[in-house]
Amino acid sequence: DSAMNNRAGAIFWNLRQFSILVPPSRTIRLYPLGFSRPKVVYSNWNPRNLLLSDFGNGVQSSARHLFQDALIFKSGGNFQTKGIGTETVLTVNRPLCPRRLSFDSKHSLDSDNALKKAAFHHKASSEDVLTKETKPTPVNNKKLSEECSSLSDVLDKFSEQPTFPSSNYFSAMWIIAKRMSDDQKRVEKQLMFNHPAFNQLCEQMMRESKILHYDHLLFSLHAMVKLGIPQNTLLIQTLLRVVQERINECDEKCLSVLSAILEAMEPCKNVDVLRAGLWILADQRVWKIERVFTLQALIRCVGKDAPIALKRKLEMKALRELDKFSDLNSQHMFEALAAMNHRSVVLLDECSKMVLGNIHGCPLKVLINILQSCRDLRYHNLDLFKGIADYVATTIDIWKLKQVIFLLILFENLGFRHTDLMDVFMKKVIADPASLNMKSIICILHVYSSLNHFYKCQTSEFQEVMVNSLTGYLHNISSENLLNAVCSFCLMNHFPMALINPLLQKDVIKELLIPGDESNAHKLRILAACLKLDIPCQKAIDFDLPPRSSTTYQNVKVADALSSLLGQGYFSKDIQLPHNYHIDFEVRMDINRSQVLPFSDAVTSAADIQRVAVLCVPRSAYCLDLAHPRGFLAMKLRHLKIMGFHVILVYNWEVERLEKKDVITFLKTKLYSTEAFLTADVNLQST
Repeated sequence: DSAMNNRAGAIFWNLRQFSILVPPSRTIRLYPLGFSRPKVVYSNWNPRNLLLSDFGNGVQSSARHLFQDALIFKSGGNFQTKGIGTETVLTVNRPLCPRRLSFDSKHSLDSDNALKKAAFHHKASSEDVLTKETKPTPVNNKKLSEECSSLSDVLDKFSEQPTFPSSNYFSAMWIIAKRMSDDQKRVEKQLMFNHPAFNQLCEQMMRESKILHYDHLLFSLHAMVKLGIPQNTLLIQTLLRVVQERINECDEKCLSVLSAILEAMEPCKNVDVLRAGLWILADQRVWKIERVFTLQALIRCVGKDAPIALKRKLEMKALRELDKFSDLNSQHMFEALAAMNHRSVVLLDECSKMVLGNIHGCPLKVLINILQSCRDLRYHNLDLFKGIADYVATTIDIWKLKQVIFLLILFENLGFRHTDLMDVFMKKVIADPASLNMKSIICILHVYSSLNHFYKCQTSEFQEVMVNSLTGYLHNISSENLLNAVCSFCLMNHFPMALINPLLQKDVIKELLIPGDESNAHKLRILAACLKLDIPCQKAIDFDLPPRSSTTYQNVKVADALSSLLGQGYFSKDIQLPHNYHIDFEVRMDINRSQVLPFSDAVTSAADIQRVAVLCVPRSAYCLDLAHPRGFLAMKLRHLKIMGFHVILVYNWEVERLEKKDVITFLKTKLYSTEAFLTADVNLQST
C-alpha cells in the first residue's frame, strides 16, 4: 500500500508540474518536426534561478492590470524561414506562481524509472538532480560565444548537452552575429533557421520563460529580435506576453534593455500594450533613474505618441542630470529627443555647446545624425551648424565624397549655406569630376541651386564640369532625373541645350505630367519661363501645362500701410503675371520713381512708367542667416527685372513686429528713389 501511495503521489506531482509548464489555453508546439527530440537533462539547479516571488498575488499595480486581458495574436506576413510556424494564443488570465521545470519530455509517465527519478527530484529539491546521464556544466553566454565561431556551433552545443537557462544560447548567438559582416550574417541566420536543434531551443525557451530571471528573459528577447526571428511567431509573442505580465520586476538595467527591444520592434498589439505599460513605469520611476544612458534609451523608446506630460517629465530629468552628461551623452541626446519628437531648446543648446567643445573627436556619422535630428526637430542653431561645417571644411580630404554630399544635403534641408565648405567642395569636384556618379551629380546640382551659391570665377567652370559629367549619362538617365538636373541649372541661370532638348519632346512631357503630382509640373513651368525670358532667341515651345493652383498670403498690415501712404486706387494687389508668377502688390510710378500714378489713368507708353512689384516673402525664401535669397526667389527676382519691374522685398517676419507707422516709413523709403525722397524731406522742412 505504501509503495502504491508513493507511486500515485509521484504521478500527481508530475502531472501538476507538466500542467504548469503547458497551460491548457496555450499551444506551444510551434515547430512540427519529423524527428525525435534529443534528451534534455537539467542539473545543478540553483533555487535562486527557479523560485520567483508570486508575481500575480504580490504585485497589484496599474501596469499589471493594464496587461491582464492582453491578447497574443497572429499577424499576416510571409517569412522565408524554414520550420517556423505561427499560431494563435488564447487569453491567459491566470496569476503567475513559483514553479520548476518539468522532467525530460522523452521520459514516459508510465516508466518506473521515470517515476522514481521524478519522486526523488520532488523530495530532494534543494540538492542536485542525479540521473544516469552525465551532468553538463552550466552554460555561460560569453564563454559560449568565445568557444563557438558560428550560430550553428551554438546550436550544436545545445543539441549535445542542453543546459539551463536556454536564454544564454540566444544571447551567445547574437554576440557572435555582431562580429560578422552583413553577408555572412545573412547566410548564418538562414543556417540557424534550418538547423534541426533550433526548433527545440525555441520550444525550451518558451517553457522556461516564466521562471527565468527577468533580465535574462529580456536579454534573450532582444537577441531574438536582433537575430531576425519573425515577430509574428508564437515564440516572440509568448515572450512579449510574459514580459508584460512581469513588467513590475523591471529594474533600471531591465528598463534600458526593454527600451531597446521596443525600439527595434514593429508595432503590433502586444508591442503597443507593452509600450503603454512602459509609459506608466517610466512615469512612476523617472526620478529614480541614475544612469544617463538608461534615461536616453527610455526617451528614445517612449515614442512620438507618448503623453506630453511624460515627455516634459523626461526633459526635466535630463536637465537635472546635465552635469553627468559625457560627450557621448550630449551627442546622443539629439537623436533621443527627435525619436520622442520633443524640442527642448534649453537642453539642445547645452548639448550643442558640449558637441562643439569636442567637435574633433566626433565621427562624421554622429554629426550627420545630429543634423538629421535638428532637421526633424526644426531646431536651428547657427553656431552649431557653423562649427560642424568649419570642421568638415578643414578636414575635407579625410572624408569620402558621398559623406560630404550627404552632409551638404542636410545643410540644404536646414537652409544653411556655409560658403567656405561649399567653395572647398566645388574645387574638389572641379579637380576630380570622374569620381561623380549620376546620383551624386543630381544631388550636388540640387544643393548648389537651392542655396543659390556661386563662387567667383569658378562657377562657370563648375557648371560646365557638371554638364559634361551628366551628358555621359544621357543614355540611361530617367526623364524625371533629367528634369531635376535641368531645373537646377535653370535656377543657376545656366541653360545647357544638350540636356534641355530631350525634355522638349511631347511624349517626354506627357510622361512627366503624372496626374496628381504637382512637382514635375512645377519644374516644367520653371523650364518654360526660363526658355521664354532668359533665352529670347530660343524657339518658343508650348508645354500645354495644367494651371497652377496658387495659395496667396494676404499681408493685411502692408495693405493698410500702402492705403495710408498712397490712397485707394494707387496700388493693386494679388496680381497674376505671365509665366505663372504672382506678386502681392503693384504700384505705378513715373520713370524717376518720384511720383505715384493712379491705375485709372490710361498708359500711353510703357517707357513712361515704372512698374513696382512689392513682394512679401517668408523666412523659407531665404537661407538661415536671412541675408541670402534661395534659388527660386533669386530666379523670380531675375525674371521680374526682365519683365520691367522694380522689386521691393518686404520681410514678413519683420513686418509682424513693426507698428503701422514704422511699416509706412519703410515702404516710403523703398518706393521713392533716393533723390525723390531727399527732395520730399527738404520740401517738408521748408514748410
